[in-house]
Amino acid sequence: MVNQQSESLVYTNDKCVGCHKCISVCPVLTANQSVEENGQHKIVVDGKQCVGCGACFDACAHGARSYNDDTERFFEDLKRGEKISLLLAPAFLANYPKEYATVLGGLKKLGVNRIISISFGADITTWGYIKYITEHNFMGGISQPCPAIVGYIEKYIPELIPRLVPVHSPMMCGAIYVKKYMKVSDKLAFISPCVAKKNEIDDPNCGGYVSYNVTFDHLMHYVREHGVSGPAVTDEIEYGLGSIYPMPGGLKENVYWFCGEDIFIRQIEGEKHAYEFLEDYKKRVLGKKELPFMVDALNCAKGCIYGPGVEESKSESDDTLYELQKIRNASKKNDKKHAFSKKLTPKQRLDRLNKQFKNLDINDFIRHYTDKSKGLEIRQPNTAELEAIFASMDKYTETERTMDCSACGYDTCKEMAAAIHNGCNNQNNCVQYIKGKVEQESQAARQMAAEVEDKNQELRAKNEQIEKLIFVVQEDFDSLDTSISEMSIGNNSNAEESTGISASMSDVVTFCDQLKEALEQIQGLLVKLEENNEEITDVAEETNLLALNASIEAARAGESGRGFAIIAENIKKLADSSKDTASDSDSNKEQIQVAINELLGKAGKLIDVIDGVNVRVTNLAASTEEIAASADMVSTISADLKDKLAQLNS
Repeated sequence: MVNQQSESLVYTNDKCVGCHKCISVCPVLTANQSVEENGQHKIVVDGKQCVGCGACFDACAHGARSYNDDTERFFEDLKRGEKISLLLAPAFLANYPKEYATVLGGLKKLGVNRIISISFGADITTWGYIKYITEHNFMGGISQPCPAIVGYIEKYIPELIPRLVPVHSPMMCGAIYVKKYMKVSDKLAFISPCVAKKNEIDDPNCGGYVSYNVTFDHLMHYVREHGVSGPAVTDEIEYGLGSIYPMPGGLKENVYWFCGEDIFIRQIEGEKHAYEFLEDYKKRVLGKKELPFMVDALNCAKGCIYGPGVEESKSESDDTLYELQKIRNASKKNDKKHAFSKKLTPKQRLDRLNKQFKNLDINDFIRHYTDKSKGLEIRQPNTAELEAIFASMDKYTETERTMDCSACGYDTCKEMAAAIHNGCNNQNNCVQYIKGKVEQESQAARQMAAEVEDKNQELRAKNEQIEKLIFVVQEDFDSLDTSISEMSIGNNSNAEESTGISASMSDVVTFCDQLKEALEQIQGLLVKLEENNEEITDVAEETNLLALNASIEAARAGESGRGFAIIAENIKKLADSSKDTASDSDSNKEQIQVAINELLGKAGKLIDVIDGVNVRVTNLAASTEEIAASADMVSTISADLKDKLAQLNS
């Protein structure tokens, strides 16, 4: 956004809250722009569109409008020694009757040269108006002391430029008189109640006669802040009823004073009302209808005495009006030679006025105007464009399009549509549009709330199920805890039993080893037995042979050998019996050998099996220890989960 403070006469400061009051009083549809600045909605002034009427100053309750004048530059130039004389607006004495003289004295101390009241310039303006109107039959002309009125016509109703009275304002008439007739070469500063006078001063049609617009408000702020005061002084030139120009109808009263009240002067004032009148007056002029003698038009409803360049506190009472009334009464003279004598007829007064200003050339006070409307046209949307804008505002029915609530600042919905068409506003500033959006969002929110409630009910049902499941799971965890405890106990018991079995199996292995050794020893004994049996058989055979020999010898011996024969027979029986016994022993030994071999084989297999069992028992013991550790971990995790489920359930 452009720097308004440096480029615009009137600008929006940081206090703006975007309330639209300024829009509601502004005579120019496009002079206020709705913008977003740093995330904040604001209504800013378009300096090119603004006419400086100051209506927004009165309307804004937030003090969000400010203006530029030349007060600071005026005092800086005084300090540098610039030669400056003052043109004093007649409203200054009315607004500051007690401070007037000492403030002027203080300015004199700072270097101000001369002080001339513009009341005198107003007298020249009255003379010029009457002279031009009567000599040129210029009926229905619009007065132009008010720069806001002039600026509005030049920018927005150029058709009325020919109806502006081509005579300068009191300020300019006074400045021209000071420069051309009093031969004052100083720079001129206008002590002014009007913000828009800055536009008039800077207008090329005003010839650069005035260098500074110093408003009452900024002047008095500087005076009080810097203690500007001095010996009492007053203005220099005597004046007449020009002193009441700041009053509503002041110009009209001046003209009546010299022309009588038989003529019709249309008096109009008030920020918005005056501009509405001008729009209607254009139709009257273009329609060639009857026109008044002149139009006395002022921008401010209370006249220049309460202009936007005056301190706000001054408008809180009618004190200024009473002071101006005193000035008005003092301006009416008793001397019949005076143009403002109460004892003369209007015609006689006019004769005196013309005589007073007989040395003035009216051509010195003629004002020219410029058509400034190019590029400032306020475009009106056609039917299709208006339809599209209303559609963007969700206005589809005639009722919706004529709500005319004025909350946007415009009088009608159609004016708001025109503002949108000109790019200075948007549908988001329409209360009805926002209300509709809010209602839509509210409906959507209600629907969403209903859906959320349905979801909540589902969640509550699921929560109930979850709570039940949690309860069941908690019971399962209790069972799991019990099982883990029992498993731990059983596992520990198994570990102990496994350890005992492993020890017992070691004893069995030892026993088997011992058995194997015993069987091997028996096998060895059986081998020896076999050897003994062979020896016995050999002995038995030898014995049997001896017994046979003995029997033979006994038979030889006869009867004497009979006893020996019996012994021999018995020995033979014994030998046979020993032989048989040895044979049986061999037979038994073979059976025993077979059995022992089988026992040895089975003992070996038993040892292998026992070794395998022992390894498995050892592994079982180790696994049991691992199971015990895992069971402890499962128990810990189970306890944690149980606690969390308890927390979740609570």
